[in-house]
Amino acid sequence: MFIGPPGVGKGTQAERLAAAQGIAKISTGDVLRAAVRHGTPLGRQAKAFMDSGALVPDELVIGMLAERLKADDTKSGYLLDGFPRTLPQAEALETMLVSRGERLDRAVAFEAAADVIVARLSGRRGCPACGKVYHVTNDPSSRGTMCGGCGTALTQRDDDREETIRKRLTVYERETAPVLSYYQARGVLTTLDGTAPIDQVAARVETALGGRRSA
Repeated sequence: MFIGPPGVGKGTQAERLAAAQGIAKISTGDVLRAAVRHGTPLGRQAKAFMDSGALVPDELVIGMLAERLKADDTKSGYLLDGFPRTLPQAEALETMLVSRGERLDRAVAFEAAADVIVARLSGRRGCPACGKVYHVTNDPSSRGTMCGGCGTALTQRDDDREETIRKRLTVYERETAPVLSYYQARGVLTTLDGTAPIDQVAARVETALGGRRSA
């Protein structure tokens, strides 16, 4: 599993690792957004929490994850991206793993300073038509405020606004610190610098999964 605050880069690393290993990447953010997009009962309940920057209640997240783990693509292994975020979620996951005859191989926690995360997320702009994502500083569109591909006006997600990001980070620190201690006590936690170059972080992830601690 990959754990870390929003914008720390764990999603990028999860995509790379899942593709390299040929396993499913399960992001609770993706699962939640899909439920919201499809207007499911759980999705409708989750939307208000997501829009305000608050954590979605444990029972909603756990229920959605339990359903996702029933899919066939989890049978040969999977990577959890952003779950668990609270101690009750970690305990619920342990129960699920035991019932499935599985065990957690490694929990990798990515870290970054709050100001770095705010700059990363508040600068994101997305195209509502084709889905292309830009960054106003690091990866701007060739057409300014319009999508460089299809020309649609770019938008900013509600949860990428600075005030919401800082609230999300505060909630993360409060709720997730016990999770890190939980996995540290079990000897499966590795902590990495999420601000290092992408390839360097990926190499350190590989080292962690090989059973060796990375610096």
